[in-house]
Amino acid sequence: MINTGILNPRLLSLLARIRHTNALVISDRGFPFWPPIETVDVSVVDDLPTVLQLIAAVRANHNFTQAYMAREFLKSNSAVTRARFVKSLAGVSVKFEPHVAFKKRVPDAIGLIRTGDTTQYANVILISG
Repeated sequence: MINTGILNPRLLSLLARIRHTNALVISDRGFPFWPPIETVDVSVVDDLPTVLQLIAAVRANHNFTQAYMAREFLKSNSAVTRARFVKSLAGVSVKFEPHVAFKKRVPDAIGLIRTGDTTQYANVILISG
């Protein structure tokens, strides 16, 4: 029995398949459903869990070296919220691009984790190093 770290079996199975240069999407509650991509929905209620909580959980055992976020995130959120995301992605190269371009990257991901996060444009594509 697993006693620490991520406990969700579907999430563990998805994460076990993330290899070098593979992409993983962590999304807010409003992100569109992508039928061809394995989606693990861990949302419970608004903001439970958050994207930041999932980033912390997956970074504990994975080496992500690059991340993509929508440029709209920067305009839609407070300095405090932006700083929390910067801190959660410390050591990871983050590139901001238009939301439309961001969504074009999604089909290449190994999987998507949907959270209950209500933060505007709080979607992140993490690239494994």
